[in-house]
Amino acid sequence: MLAGFDHVAVSTADLDRFVDFYCDVFGAEVEGGLTDGGLEMKVLRIGPTSEINVFRIDGNDEASRQTPTFGRGRLDHFALRAVSIEQFDETRSDLIERGCTDGFVTDFGQVLSVFFRDPEGLELEVCVANPDAVPGRINPPGTPAARYQPS
Repeated sequence: MLAGFDHVAVSTADLDRFVDFYCDVFGAEVEGGLTDGGLEMKVLRIGPTSEINVFRIDGNDEASRQTPTFGRGRLDHFALRAVSIEQFDETRSDLIERGCTDGFVTDFGQVLSVFFRDPEGLELEVCVANPDAVPGRINPPGTPAARYQPS
């Protein structure tokens, strides 16, 4: 019935910084934008069917508010999906180098996940299908992924 999510809308205080980060780290592509008075908006393509619609609005300070996980209201965070474990590893390394994450990888069972904070302070995650998954197993948050533990 559905093909997945179409877009997520995000507020930012610095449109250029936001766009540069997502283009550099995730290969997002700017598909368009608009400026209308005190509103600026860009559409970032982040996959074959998904977008981030990012807004900067004069006088709007919502982008400066950040609270802990599950204390952010009805929409807490969103996750991006890597196309392969190799792309996940490359993205994780880039996020570590930028100081956006400590690199901890959670084994949720069917997916691996690394949480990060973007330049706005928004907490997000990158997920990938877990090549070591055990069918039917679901692990709680904080379960370390064995393949990312020191030998």
